[in-house]
Amino acid sequence: MSLRDSLPKINTQLPGPKAAKVLARRAAIMPAAIKSIYPIVIERGEGAMIEDVDGNVFLDWVGGVGVMNIGYSQPELIEAVSEQSKKFFHSMMNITTHKPYIEYAEAFAKIAPVKGGKKQVMLTNSGAEADENAVKIARGATGRPNIIVFTGAFHGRTMLTMSMTSKKAYAAGMGPFPDGIYRAEFPYLYRAPGGLKGDAAIEYYISQLKSVFETHSPAEYVAAIVFEPVQGEGGFIPAPLEWVKAVRKICDDNGILMVTDEVQTGFARSGRMFASEYYKEGGFAPDIMTFAKSVAGGLPLSGVVAAKSIMDKVPGGTIGGTYSGNAVSCAAALKLLEIMRRDDYPGKATKISKVCMKRFGDWKKKYKVVGDVRGIGAMMGIEFVKDANKTPNSEIVGKIVHDAYAKGLILEAAGTYGNVIRFLCPLCVTDEQLSAGLDIFEQVIKSNM
Repeated sequence: MSLRDSLPKINTQLPGPKAAKVLARRAAIMPAAIKSIYPIVIERGEGAMIEDVDGNVFLDWVGGVGVMNIGYSQPELIEAVSEQSKKFFHSMMNITTHKPYIEYAEAFAKIAPVKGGKKQVMLTNSGAEADENAVKIARGATGRPNIIVFTGAFHGRTMLTMSMTSKKAYAAGMGPFPDGIYRAEFPYLYRAPGGLKGDAAIEYYISQLKSVFETHSPAEYVAAIVFEPVQGEGGFIPAPLEWVKAVRKICDDNGILMVTDEVQTGFARSGRMFASEYYKEGGFAPDIMTFAKSVAGGLPLSGVVAAKSIMDKVPGGTIGGTYSGNAVSCAAALKLLEIMRRDDYPGKATKISKVCMKRFGDWKKKYKVVGDVRGIGAMMGIEFVKDANKTPNSEIVGKIVHDAYAKGLILEAAGTYGNVIRFLCPLCVTDEQLSAGLDIFEQVIKSNM
């Protein structure tokens, strides 16, 4: 049986002897501040499975935190990368033009769910770089200085995006931070104050957003409102459609650009190619969208897309970069778009979601530690609590992650309180692998109650 079709199997103590040696070398040469969650040293990966240097096989439900939607070692991507590598690796777009960048940008612009007619695409290298350039584009297009972001947000680790990120554990000791970044309360419906629900909860969160205009920045000085359609590090919290619709109206009424950060939600994860498609279908598409992570099957690439009328207002020389739109990465990205549309990866995400949400819903009924189950498509989160008061239970999450790893399932925590387990499994996971992972997950929940 190929690794691609294998099930989790642990053959040694963890970490195994070979892995332990590599991890010792890591500790000696890499800064400890670059944290590692698991003592795993990967040797190869196929589909949703990885094998470590000691021959242990793991089912990966993290996928590089949303990078491997198409799976490890996709054969057609390998071929596309090989063919481009034979021609040239890279050519800086500020110096010469190469076709892979243009071909990918053209293909992406056709499907990008942002407002406007003719669209333009700027390619960058990482999610943080895309988000930072989205802010620069918004400021350049509006001539305004300020940005509104949200509680629970994660946008990156550059100086600007650290200031946009809510959880300051990601920015400890790094200040002072850039000015002009203001924060509103994100609609975390499970923890809405006073038990607010439905329209009352949405109205509360919209009022909190509007209050920023009074307490921090007048609306006429705000260039953009930036949010994740589903908060990642914040705890896999979906933005309610009615809230997004209201944000769109606030932006339209005040000349503010709405920016969706689809670094983690993009490329079929949500049951659409992009979560912003749901907004476009409802008539409240964003002005600017960022993307990264799964864009090129694991190669570094990211970008920003917006209407040409917005891009035309950006001052010359303020955006761009040496490695932006690397030719090899673009070749992989173009092939990935083709495969995801041909093989209906959004449909795969929807199918996975139905299977998982049924099991997760059953767990919520059976296990009092499961407080909330939520998500869009195959970007799902389970929030663990201690009691009926919804006291966050990060302790059990730590144990679940550890014990699942010992059984060959890779999970990862998230959330402001560290009490959410996220699901970002490659969308090519087989039915048998998905079932095996759910069984392991439930076993470790029960054993830790």
